[in-house]
Amino acid sequence: MASGDKFSSLLRPSLAVSAVTLASRLLGLLRVRLEATVLGGGAFASAWFLAFAIPNLFRRLLGEGALGTALTPLIAGIEKEQGKEEMRKALTVIFLALSGVLAGIVVLVSLGAVLIRSYAQEAQIAYFCNTRMDLALQLLPLLMPYAFFMCLVGAATAVLNYVRIFVLPACGALLLNLFLISGLAVLFNMRIGIDELPAYLPVLSILVLVSGLCQLVLSFVLLWLSGNGAVFRWTVFKKTDVLRKLVHLSLPGMIAASVLQISFLIDRMLAVKLNDQAVPALTFVDRLVDLPIGIFAVSLGAVLMAAMSRAAAENDYGKLKEQLLFSLRHVYFACIPMAAGVIAFHGPLLRALCLGGNYTEGDLEAARSVAVFYGAGIPLFCSIKVLLPAFYARKVMKKPLWASLSAIGTNIILNLLLMGPLKQGGIALATTISSLLNNGILLFFLCQDGLMPDWKLLAKSALRALAVSVVTVCVLGKLYALVEEKLMVSRWLDAGAAVLLFAAAGVLYTGLSFLVRAPEVREFFAVLRRKR
Repeated sequence: MASGDKFSSLLRPSLAVSAVTLASRLLGLLRVRLEATVLGGGAFASAWFLAFAIPNLFRRLLGEGALGTALTPLIAGIEKEQGKEEMRKALTVIFLALSGVLAGIVVLVSLGAVLIRSYAQEAQIAYFCNTRMDLALQLLPLLMPYAFFMCLVGAATAVLNYVRIFVLPACGALLLNLFLISGLAVLFNMRIGIDELPAYLPVLSILVLVSGLCQLVLSFVLLWLSGNGAVFRWTVFKKTDVLRKLVHLSLPGMIAASVLQISFLIDRMLAVKLNDQAVPALTFVDRLVDLPIGIFAVSLGAVLMAAMSRAAAENDYGKLKEQLLFSLRHVYFACIPMAAGVIAFHGPLLRALCLGGNYTEGDLEAARSVAVFYGAGIPLFCSIKVLLPAFYARKVMKKPLWASLSAIGTNIILNLLLMGPLKQGGIALATTISSLLNNGILLFFLCQDGLMPDWKLLAKSALRALAVSVVTVCVLGKLYALVEEKLMVSRWLDAGAAVLLFAAAGVLYTGLSFLVRAPEVREFFAVLRRKR
C-alpha cells in the first residue's frame, strides 16, 4: 500500500482543515493590512496588540493548548472503557468546571489591570507610565471575556476533532477576522486620524467579544448535533475523578503546549522597553509567520492528536511512530520553502502587507530583521505542533514540560542578551534559537522512549527540501530583481507581485521536488486523487 493511501486518514482531514484555515489566514492578512493602515506601527498599535495578547495566551493555554490536547486521550480512554454515555457525563463536568475557572481568571486579570494602572500612575512607575502600556491596561478588562469564550471553544473543538468533525469547527475561526475587518474598514472609511484612535479601540474590543460568543454558540451546537452534548443529571456531578485526571494530564502540558505563545508574549513585554515600533514589528511579522503554522502544522497536529490517541489507546506504538515520521516529513517539506521565501522576500511581503496609511517606511524598516529571524524559525515552530501529540497521546506530560521550561528560560536569557545590540531583531532571534532547543530536547526524549522516527530518512527529506528551496529562491530572486524598481511605484502592484511571486514559487518548488523524486509530492497528489 502506498504511503499516501496508508496515511490518507491523516493527510486528507488535515488538508480539509487547512483549506478552511487558509481562508481564515487570508482574511487575517486583510485584517493585518487594515490594522497597519488604521493603527499604524507605533504606540497605539503596541497598546492594542499587548492587550489582545493576554486573552490570546489564555486561549492557547486552556483552550487550544494543554487542556485541549489532554482532553483528547482522556475521553478516548473513557469511551473505550466505559462507553459513550459516560464520556458525555465526563464532558459535562469538565465544561462546567472549566467555565467556573475561566470566569475567575477573567475577573482576576481584569481587576489586576485596573489596580496596576491606578497604582502605577500614583507611584510613577516608568515601565507602565507610557502611552502604550497605559492604554493596554485600559483595554485589557474589555478583551478578557474573549478568553472565556475561546477557551470553551478550544475544549469543544478537541472533542469534535476526536469524533472526526474537523472542518466545521475550523470555520469558526473566520468569525474573528470578519468582525474585525468590518470594524477596521469602517474606521478606515471614516478617515480616523492617529490621535483619535484611543476613542475607537474599545469598539474593536467589543467586536472581538461578539465574535468569540458566536464561535462558542457554533461549537456547542455542533457538539449537540454530534451526540456529545451536555448530560445534566445529579449523577454527573459525582464524576469528579475525571477532573483530577484532567488536571494531572493538563497542568504539566499547559506550558509545554503553549511555549511558542508564551515566548511571543515575553517578546512583546520586553519589547515595550525598546521603542514604540518594536511591538507592532514583532506582531505583524508574527502574523506573517503564523500563516504556515496555521495552514499546515496546526491542522495536521489536530488530526494527528486524534489519530495518535487512538493508536496509544490500542497500544499500537508502531503505528504511532509511523504517523510521527510521516507528519514530520510533510511539515519539513511544506515549511522549509516557506521559511526560505520569508527570509529572501520579506521586503515585498512587508510592503504588501503593512505599508500605507498610518504605517510608515520607518515602521517597515523596524520589522525587517524580525522577519528574517522569525522566518528562519518557521520549520521549528511548525514541527513542535507535530512532536507534542506524540507525548500527549501517551499521557506523557512531564517530559515536554521540562523541554518547554528549558526553552522559555533560554528565550528570556537570550532576549536580555540580544535585544540591546539587535533591538527587536534580537528578540526574534532568541525565540528561534529557543525553539531549536525545544525541538532537540523533544526528539531526545522520543529517542529515550523508543519512538524516535528514522532520523536518516527525516534528515534526507529536510536537506532535500532545503536544497530545492534555495534553488527556487535564487531563480525567483533573479526574476524579481528585473521588475522590482517598477513595482515600487505602487504598493498595489507590489502586493500583486508578492502574490504572483509566491504562486510561482509554489509551482517551481513542487516541480523541482517532483524531478528529484521527493516522496512527499507523490503522497500529496495520491491523497488528492483518492479524494476525487
